[in-house]
Amino acid sequence: MGGLWRWRNNPLRRTTDLVEAWVALSALLLILLAAPVMGSVVGTLAQDALQDSVREQHRSRHVVMATVVKEVTRAPLEADPEAASGRNSLSRVVADWTAPDGTARHGAVLANLRTPHQGDHFAIWTDDHGSLVARPLDSATATTHAVLAGFGAVLITVAAVECGRRLIVWQLVRRRYARWDQAWDRAGPDWGRTGTGC
Repeated sequence: MGGLWRWRNNPLRRTTDLVEAWVALSALLLILLAAPVMGSVVGTLAQDALQDSVREQHRSRHVVMATVVKEVTRAPLEADPEAASGRNSLSRVVADWTAPDGTARHGAVLANLRTPHQGDHFAIWTDDHGSLVARPLDSATATTHAVLAGFGAVLITVAAVECGRRLIVWQLVRRRYARWDQAWDRAGPDWGRTGTGC
């Protein structure tokens, strides 16, 4: 706004100066108004989609108890990133479990047991047919992802508006320099000669 006020009645004002000031004001208004709206819309859409996914995953994934048959390796694997505590070690074991549809299953799985022994029980997530699946997404994590998507949309909108403003200002400056070059070309042949009125 200061740029527009400064150029309001200034005799040195060029058209490009006024356009540049209006572009800056328009960019500021877009950042203040459009960016929060975009963030809110994207966040809301992401929240709806992610909560639908949470409901679907909780409907189709089941926790079942598995029984250790034997340990595959002694070395513990990386911690489960979705566990409440990052200190939970995982071990690779061969286990038996019963699928939600009643079929018996057998295979190598990761167990959240530090030192698994034959007959130990542990929980795993399966689909309706007993195939191993990841733990379902929880509602709080989905909301966090939706908020991050909203913030991302705000940042992208701000960056797009600022890039557009800089592109327009760059074009205005190029036009300004081109006009100065034309003016110097017209004045150039008489520059420094005696009797030319300079």
